[in-house]
Formats: sequence, C-alpha cells, structure tokens
Amino acid sequence: MRHLLAPAAALATLVAALPATAATPIAGRYVTADGSGVIQVGPCGGSGGSVCGRLVTILKATPGAPRTDVNNGDPALRSRPILGMPILSGFADKGKDWRGQIYDPRNGKTYKSIVMREGDGSLTVKGCIAFFCQTQRWTPAR
Repeated sequence: MRHLLAPAAALATLVAALPATAATPIAGRYVTADGSGVIQVGPCGGSGGSVCGRLVTILKATPGAPRTDVNNGDPALRSRPILGMPILSGFADKGKDWRGQIYDPRNGKTYKSIVMREGDGSLTVKGCIAFFCQTQRWTPAR
C-alpha cells in the first residue's frame, strides 16, 4: 500500500506545482456588435491587475440620443458623459476566460460578464443574469 501512495503523492505535488493556465489577453480596441462604438480594453489602473474597457469612440450616434448616462440607477451618475464611460470593469483572468462586469448605458444596468478572445482577434462578450447569458461578438477596430 505504501508503494502506491508514494507515486500518487509525487503526482499530486507535480500537478500542484504546474503554473495555472492563463486566459488569452484581451487588451485592444474593439467595435461593438452593433457597430455603434469602439471600446478600448486595458488595465484598469491601480493595483490588482484587473482589466477594464471604456467607450472611446461613438461611430453611430442616434439623432436626439442623450449624451449623458441618463438611464443610470444612481442619480449622481446621470450627468456623466457617454463618451469615455466605463463599459467593462473589474475583469480578472480565470484561466480560459476573463470575468467581471459589463454596463449597458441604454438601460442603466450592470451585468456579470464573461469575455474570451477568439483566434481571429475578436472578443466573445457575454452579459449574464444568473445563468442566462446574451452573447455578442466584438471585432478588432482598424
């Protein structure tokens, strides 16, 4: 029995010593699925190494659309400009994907989010409520 435990213990030690798998980095500039804007994704700034994304360019402005975050549930944030607004926040590398939160200024709601970089450079972006998710594909901005 001792002879069987020694190899199993050695294997467990080896597996624990292997580096954790890291998700493919997601930094870059991406056009949203509807083509309405460009999101710049990169370090949030500050400690912790989390990744965030801001709206840096509006490509399709809807005539008469508000220029501020009028739908935000927090009245103190309703006057902040849409341009430059944080859309992705607090994303952390979870091995095969990145997890954080995504904000939708059209309805003023924040959702749990999962983001993965695809082989063609695009991002698969999921916004989730519980286990129901809506998926979008953001393409690299040129």
